[in-house]
Amino acid sequence: MKVNVKYFAGIREAIGAANESVETSVATLGLLRDQLIAQGGAYEESLARGKAVRMALNQVMCDEGVALTAGAEVAFFPPVTGG
Repeated sequence: MKVNVKYFAGIREAIGAANESVETSVATLGLLRDQLIAQGGAYEESLARGKAVRMALNQVMCDEGVALTAGAEVAFFPPVTGG
């Protein structure tokens, strides 16, 4: 299935792209993250386990266990702070 992946802030800058279409057969958001990390390079560095990365599916914040569906919009971004 194809999903549309968007990257924000420092993750977007590291990867060098704001969005991309990704072909995947994984079932969950966390497994998609692992698939991207396995590509190495900037993906591995910016999405690495142990790094604070927030995720959303179809513009709803969620955790890694949420199921992916074909055509879903997935977003990865660092935590945001402000004052």
